[in-house]
Amino acid sequence: MTDKTAARIAVIADTSLQRHVLQQALAGNGYQVVLNSDPARLDQETLSGCETDLWLVDLAQSEDSPLVDSLLEHASAPVLFGEGHAPERHSENYPRWERRLFGKLKRLVGDPAQAVGPSLEALLNEAQRTTRLGLPQELAATPLVAGEPAKQVWLLAASLGGPAAVKAFLDALPGGLPVGFVYAQHIDASFEASLPQAVGRHSQWHVNPVRDGDSVRNGEVIVVPISHELRFSEDGQMQVANCAWPEPYSPSIDQMMLNLAQQFGAQCGVIAFSGMGSDGSAAAAYVRRQGGLIWTQKADSCACPSMPDSLREGGYSELSGDPRELAEALVNHLAAQVN
Repeated sequence: MTDKTAARIAVIADTSLQRHVLQQALAGNGYQVVLNSDPARLDQETLSGCETDLWLVDLAQSEDSPLVDSLLEHASAPVLFGEGHAPERHSENYPRWERRLFGKLKRLVGDPAQAVGPSLEALLNEAQRTTRLGLPQELAATPLVAGEPAKQVWLLAASLGGPAAVKAFLDALPGGLPVGFVYAQHIDASFEASLPQAVGRHSQWHVNPVRDGDSVRNGEVIVVPISHELRFSEDGQMQVANCAWPEPYSPSIDQMMLNLAQQFGAQCGVIAFSGMGSDGSAAAAYVRRQGGLIWTQKADSCACPSMPDSLREGGYSELSGDPRELAEALVNHLAAQVN
């Protein structure tokens, strides 16, 4: 398996509901399901001929299965026993179940988000520039000193397909807006240094690495660190914690949403762009209770719609659009606040 190739997963589960949930969850997190079967319908020939990187076995019945016993004895790929009956997709227990399962999968067969890094090369070579939106008169007439600490901070959250979507959003967004961004991108840490140039090279926004002890400032995008959790002090300054993000995501969008909403409340927002899985769904209710907004990228404009779809299906997203439409909506939202 290479970084650009999705790991192949073979599923054996003895209830149709569990097979359906696992199929959706695995595909939504970037894995390739090469077999999904009831053990009663399998034979030795099918097992022997299946080319997989991991067997995922999830059995509700406790009776012994000679076929599974044979698999455990002879399989050349790892065998992982699942996390038991999956909760309802939009229950509060589902994200916890998903995190446990995919934390194990990533340790055994790798992280599909590793494919994000190599995609940056195309963005770095991209010559085409997007027509930028105009700055509304009410904002243009409002005194704004670029570089002042931002009173309003929004999170740009993304995974697979995210850098291209975030770049399109920033390319369309005019400078001079009274807002700063933090950008949480699931990506291999070895590509972290390339991310600011890849997404910011054609925009009017300064895309910067995190500055411990400083504020997020108007006119800039702070790239959330991959290896260390980003928090905020009581006065809004960024604090790079001496600890990793909660597994299995680096950075954890759920945790970043919690940290942001806890500090900025109604002066924060979240835009979930293209990405895998449901990272962000567990924290969405808290963001909404704090008065923050949640917007999502439209599925038909995503390379992978699972992350924004999860927020929409949970009833948390108030607005959806392609990256340019989201940029326009934000400009209009900020202009409306001036009146």
